[in-house]
Amino acid sequence: MLSRMLFTLINNLRVVEKLAESRPIRRAAQLTAYAITKAQIAGRDASGRVMRSQTMRQVRDEAGKVPSDLGEVGIRLRRVKDTFVNEVKEGWKDGSRQIKK
Repeated sequence: MLSRMLFTLINNLRVVEKLAESRPIRRAAQLTAYAITKAQIAGRDASGRVMRSQTMRQVRDEAGKVPSDLGEVGIRLRRVKDTFVNEVKEGWKDGSRQIKK
């Protein structure tokens, strides 16, 4: 019964227009658009940082070289891991600073 009443109200053009003109609904739409825009900008910035990151550069360089033995592979992987961990820590600190602003 309740779902049928809600369905009828939602499909009523006048009710929808009145809701769309109300301040809370307009504000919710503005906040949603703002959040989506900020997320897109943050995603673009993050992807740019990944492409410029030392880890990506190092992985590309290491992938192009053929290792002579298994020990060398371990050393290369350890270097990539250390670089990655350092970049994650720096990114975490940068993110914390941006949140505080």
